[in-house]
Amino acid sequence: MALDIDFVRGQFPAFQEASLQDQAFFENAGGSYTCAQVIDRLTRYYTQRKVQPYAPYAASRLAGEEMDEARRRLAALMGVDTDELSFGPSTTQNTYVLAQAFRQFLNPGEAIIVTNQDHEANTGPWRRLAEEGIEVREWKIDPQTGHLDPSKLEELLDEKVRLVCFPHCSNVVGEINPVTEITALSHAAGAFVCVDGVSYAPHGLPNVGDLGPDIYLFSAYKTYGPHQGVMVMRRELGALLPNQAHYFNADCLYKRFTPAGPDHAQVAASAGMADYIETLCDHHHGPTEGATARGAFVHDLMRAHEVALLQPLLDAVKDRNDLRLIGPSAAELRAPTVALALNRPAEPVAKQLAELGIMAGGGDFYALRALEAMGVNPNEGVLRLSFTHYTSREEVEKLIMALDQVL
Repeated sequence: MALDIDFVRGQFPAFQEASLQDQAFFENAGGSYTCAQVIDRLTRYYTQRKVQPYAPYAASRLAGEEMDEARRRLAALMGVDTDELSFGPSTTQNTYVLAQAFRQFLNPGEAIIVTNQDHEANTGPWRRLAEEGIEVREWKIDPQTGHLDPSKLEELLDEKVRLVCFPHCSNVVGEINPVTEITALSHAAGAFVCVDGVSYAPHGLPNVGDLGPDIYLFSAYKTYGPHQGVMVMRRELGALLPNQAHYFNADCLYKRFTPAGPDHAQVAASAGMADYIETLCDHHHGPTEGATARGAFVHDLMRAHEVALLQPLLDAVKDRNDLRLIGPSAAELRAPTVALALNRPAEPVAKQLAELGIMAGGGDFYALRALEAMGVNPNEGVLRLSFTHYTSREEVEKLIMALDQVL
């Protein structure tokens, strides 16, 4: 079944907002529009439940129940247990806390593997473990394509490696990495796996239980929700790592790695993300039972729509001699996050596009290591054109015409 794009766009107030009319939004990798279900829950929380949660009086009890609901329903969609999912201020902060836990857990002489394909948030904190005598090995991308080759990972794996960190897909390369294959290779070598899913989750929540990594991180504010970082920590690893929260929270898995107090309202509003996914499932006559099955149905709806819209954009740019397309030119291999290295600084081009009603960005997008590895000057950056399932075919056509005009 094709995605009902009119119904989808009707779930996002931004598309009815007068100040945004005649502008096509192509900076979704930096933060998506928020669905009405999240906005409604956030408004309700601030107006009816803005009290300390988990006390016996009604407003407080309901506040706590909504926070618990968010964790329970998102965990179910992702195929993990409720207490294996937690919220933090951001994915960057969640990763930093994890790195501190591994700083205490690892011994000098042991090794971790990071990539140069990552956003800096999922590579910098891990690289700093070298200060403690941890060996940091870099799994390098292909300098022409940006591809991460699993066979190159095998060359880095041995009995010293305790952790492998990589992105589900890069925020500039866009190629979808084979998480299950990479996880299996890593686990076979005795290493744990941490996956940065920030650039993938907006295109359909993954079934982390099936994929198999020990840690999976993404950002709710890029996935139609509030500004929260969402982290899956599988129980086996969570029990091994040192507690990073208050000592009296050590026995609670979803609190062990979130030392900051939760943002009650935003955590509660995150249940709206599950509302939205289930609304799409029901509207498109998807499975009526099983959270993971319903989530997988919506994931596939989103991906099919995105792939259909992405291929014409890739076809329009892949053979131009005035730019370089970063990553694969086949839509089914990547997320709709398209970085273009131009023969000039990217930010002024983004400004020209804005004058034509295209909202996009230019810069390094915190992926300096990846750009430098591919020979792109980070000072000039790339023009990044990113969309998600609520983008229409007409908007992509408008983008292609505008690109042709400014280039």
